[in-house]
Amino acid sequence: MTPAYVRVIQFVAAVGVCLVAAAVGSLFTTPAIPTWYATLVKPALNPPSWVFGPVWTVLYILMGIALYLVWTRGWDRKDVKVAMAIFGVQLILNVLWSYLFFGLQSPFLALIEIVLLWVAILMTILAFYRVSVPAALLLIPYILWVSFAAYLTYGIYMLNP
Repeated sequence: MTPAYVRVIQFVAAVGVCLVAAAVGSLFTTPAIPTWYATLVKPALNPPSWVFGPVWTVLYILMGIALYLVWTRGWDRKDVKVAMAIFGVQLILNVLWSYLFFGLQSPFLALIEIVLLWVAILMTILAFYRVSVPAALLLIPYILWVSFAAYLTYGIYMLNP
């Protein structure tokens, strides 16, 4: 049995790594919102800018909790290692989207990338499901939101030639 303090450290690390990814993504996002992003024509269902921060914060926390649930199943298990590796790839792709869309101001590259991100999230859900069903379920809001983000990215790409 893993000591309680180790589980606390794992929890903080799992949520922390996701929040660090959020912070890195926000380095590209935050400066572009009042400038470049404000000038774009947006698709019909585009929510107000203030909605994105709270939604993403909740999603990153859910991702961290899901990662924790998988990690605590035992690092010695191959399925845990595979699931965590796939999770790492999708987390990198998550940050990359912010860089491509807001940093490079390229909706086209971001659109291509978000398709890869969506596939990586689906692969993460499937890998997590093999280890922990609750962990997989915690990622459902994430893939739904990224599906919506893909719609927004496509809409912005089409409306802003």
